Amino acid sequence: MKAIKSISLQKILAYSKPYKSRFNWVIVWAISLSIFAALRPYMLKQTVDDYVQKHDGQGLLIYVGLMGIVLILEVVSQFYFVYWANWLGQDIVKDIREQLFRKITSFKMRYFDHEPVGKLVTRAVSDIESIASIFSQGLFMIVSDLLKMVVVLGIMFYMNWQLSCIVIIGMPILLYATRVFQLKMKGAFQEVRTQISNLNTFIQERLTGMKIVQLFTREEVEYQKFKEINDKHNNAWLKNILYNSIFFPIADIVSSLTLGFIIWYGGMTIANGGHLTTFGDLFAYTMLINMLFNPLRQIADKFNVMQMGIIAAERVFEVLEIEDEVEKTGDLVAGQFQGTIEFNDVHFSYIPGVEVLKGIDLKIKAGETVAIVGSSGAGKSTIINLLNNFYELDKGSISIDGTDIKSFTMDSLRKQVAVVLQDVFLFSDSILNNITLHNPSITRDDVVAAAIKIGINDFIESLPYGYDYNVKERGIMLSSGQRQLIAFLRAYVSNPSILILDEATSSVDTYSEELMQHATEHLTKGRTSIIIAHRLATIVKADKIIVMDQGRIVETGTHFELVKLKDGYYKNLYDSQFSTVEIAETKHLDSLRNQL
Repeated sequence: MKAIKSISLQKILAYSKPYKSRFNWVIVWAISLSIFAALRPYMLKQTVDDYVQKHDGQGLLIYVGLMGIVLILEVVSQFYFVYWANWLGQDIVKDIREQLFRKITSFKMRYFDHEPVGKLVTRAVSDIESIASIFSQGLFMIVSDLLKMVVVLGIMFYMNWQLSCIVIIGMPILLYATRVFQLKMKGAFQEVRTQISNLNTFIQERLTGMKIVQLFTREEVEYQKFKEINDKHNNAWLKNILYNSIFFPIADIVSSLTLGFIIWYGGMTIANGGHLTTFGDLFAYTMLINMLFNPLRQIADKFNVMQMGIIAAERVFEVLEIEDEVEKTGDLVAGQFQGTIEFNDVHFSYIPGVEVLKGIDLKIKAGETVAIVGSSGAGKSTIINLLNNFYELDKGSISIDGTDIKSFTMDSLRKQVAVVLQDVFLFSDSILNNITLHNPSITRDDVVAAAIKIGINDFIESLPYGYDYNVKERGIMLSSGQRQLIAFLRAYVSNPSILILDEATSSVDTYSEELMQHATEHLTKGRTSIIIAHRLATIVKADKIIVMDQGRIVETGTHFELVKLKDGYYKNLYDSQFSTVEIAETKHLDSLRNQL
């Protein structure tokens, strides 16, 4: 455990290298602070012994002035020490947080499939802030206090070795209590951080799924679950409070008893006519004991803060050191594709040993519109994920225009493939920014022109503030159909070579669907398109339909070819799942086909 702590602290301190000059200045101010702070009690002794007892008013005035200068220097040192230590800590934390965010965004999709969002939020926010406290309240404060204690002990023995020996007798007790307290608090802090992570994860999930909670009247059940997790969090903090409640009174008792012995021994020495102890010594030691014991007492508390920061750092570095990043082996920059897509014996599994795709062989010609149908879990969306290189194949290859997609750089590949999902994600931002995603090469005029072309400009302009309308978190201010239209426009302005519509019209109103059908015609024109759809009106217009079942392609053909297959999978799906309304809408298409 000590080794882990040492390694974690070394890793944190490594981030201070770009700020070496500032780091050194913090040490300089810490040394200055300890010297000026320890000088004040000694100067008080000199004041009492050399000026007060000797009734030297003029000398007293000068010496008090000197004490004032030392006090000002101490205040200045403390200001710069605290300010620079916090400044350094915040810059280091900024760097770690940026590295952590970049790391998280580089993870494979597989990582996000099993890691709770709340856990990652905890790492990126509260754990990072705990690391900042290592510098603002932990490490440098401990160094400053230790320096102050060394200087104070040196002055004590210089002034009066007998009284200093009495002080030293009480220190082992406090040191032992500090060590026990430190060990107990480490376990308590680990439990606190774990429970905070669990609490964040639970709240994140329930807030995201609040509609489900309320629709299924799960408020009371979720409240009881939350209460249970909150109780564990509370109990973890109660351990922390208990250890603090035991340690600090012990520290105060040891400090008070030591001061009492000093006053008793020094007073008896003076009363018996001894010359080794003076009134100035008693005055000075009353300050020096507090300056010696209070830092020791506070060091335990600061060690707790530092331990909490180190524990948080261990959790952050755990994420930073995960080797689960998207492989960036390709160095070929993808230009505008013609759009020929080939899957060659593709095998894939999300969970090792449980194949989702079982030897997919598929060729889509450039400019062709292909619909993929099948029951839930057949592997339709998995094909889309693999085409975007979100996951690594177990076996086989995927190529575009004859080049393996792994040969392309990730950014250039994904810029040429636009996806419209059923569950559209919008950021808490304006409609314009949700469409451009802050891409400087896409202007407002480009967006408006594209919206007019696909027929949704009137819808956007009808909203308050038009393109500047803030849709709030996840686009909650828009209906599902409206969010889909924004997603269509977002795909269109990116000018992709390949378009993917993943069940993009499965749950929208009639008006929105009409707009989407119009938009789809523009989006698919002249580019390779893959459509995963439940709407028959969308499927029948495809050049080719791929029918999937349990990870395999079972049928291929046009709508009119597949419905003629007796006991065919597509025909059964057509007869059982597509609504009579949709069938009526396309009946005239069948009639026309038969006439031909």
